[in-house]
Amino acid sequence: MTSATARRTRSRRLLPVAAVCCGLLLTGPAAVAATAPAVSGRGARAAEAHPAAGRGTLVHAERLYTLPGRGAVAAELRAAGFPVDTVRNGVVAYRLIYRTVDAHGRPTTASGLFMVPRGAGGTVPTVSFAHGTGVHKDDAPSMKRRSFVSASVLAHAASGAAAVGPDYLGMGKGPGPHPWMDVPSETTASLDMLRAARAFAPRTGHRLEREVQVTGFSQGASAALGLGRALEAGEDPWFRLGALAPVSGAYDFGGAELPALVAGRLEPKSSVVYAAYTLVAFNRLHHLYDRPGEVFRAPYADTVEALFDGTHTGPEVMASTPGTLDELLTENGRALLTHPSGPFADALRTTDAVCDWAPEAPVRLYMATGDEQATTVNTEHCRSDLAGNGVDAPVLDMGPVDYQGSRHVGSNVAATSSLVRWFEGLRNMRGN
Repeated sequence: MTSATARRTRSRRLLPVAAVCCGLLLTGPAAVAATAPAVSGRGARAAEAHPAAGRGTLVHAERLYTLPGRGAVAAELRAAGFPVDTVRNGVVAYRLIYRTVDAHGRPTTASGLFMVPRGAGGTVPTVSFAHGTGVHKDDAPSMKRRSFVSASVLAHAASGAAAVGPDYLGMGKGPGPHPWMDVPSETTASLDMLRAARAFAPRTGHRLEREVQVTGFSQGASAALGLGRALEAGEDPWFRLGALAPVSGAYDFGGAELPALVAGRLEPKSSVVYAAYTLVAFNRLHHLYDRPGEVFRAPYADTVEALFDGTHTGPEVMASTPGTLDELLTENGRALLTHPSGPFADALRTTDAVCDWAPEAPVRLYMATGDEQATTVNTEHCRSDLAGNGVDAPVLDMGPVDYQGSRHVGSNVAATSSLVRWFEGLRNMRGN
């Protein structure tokens, strides 16, 4: 019995729901919408003309912006609050729209950000970054410039890699609501984004290295682990996992995150938002309740589901929810989060197993001391699960870092330079 399986046979431990989230709802500098003319080309038109084309098929591509040199990139990163010590080149940014499947396996489309280094042609390293939580469709890498959500992708591209940032289902240009914290669909959307990027890359003068270095923050940390597992399982005939470095994830969402949130061990207001998002998003996929009034108190029962339809901003969601869980949840709602059962418990077993495997590629886990949204117990559990499968995954504590009042968000800012350098070092070791 693995450590994760053994843990779930006992009472569930504590962890914060917000850990899964990137803190994007609460913090982050102003961003500039990314819009640009479409990139013309036979590949995109052919994909649109053949609706039966498979997963990862490119549907549309558009150039968003060009940062011609190191100075322009550094200015962009500084505007987002990120360090610039790993900037080596300019970049060109594109939005890709591609075919994938939804949370039920039905055909749909999704979008993502694809950045390539300027001044470097031929085969380039491949990095995938999975972003943290947002509530508006524009809270996605391909939709904003000079923002927290796209800066990590930019940092990797500015180091000389082709950087891939999936928006996820229902975010960016994807249709429908976002199935938040659904690791299986985060995995398929991320893998299919890689396929679309590989198909498009030659039109930029590049080819993608088959080894993918995978990272992600908060919600995206679990998505990164899902993608890494899919790559090592050979779910794509070309790509394989080169390294894995998730940051501040809610890896044991049901066993640690939700109990900590309900018990008041996390920042109160963000806990309210994440509790609401959990119930609404999981109900859409797994039918947790028949009526909102069963889990949400008045007057929020009449409004809370609409807040997570992808058209409301983080500030709107914050302003339209109460300050405490007692004001938000009925006794049934609180009990559902504290003691998940039925389809909810079944779904959480999948979400909570993201670290219960044995990567052959190098692995690092990043975190921050005193994370107010993602308790570090998440990282402890992930490291334990990996160790139970024979994997030594060092934990790098970034310390009590702060980003606009959030140590959770600060962990991603602080970790970015470290993991960019680690990825570069691994590539140098194998001669790339």
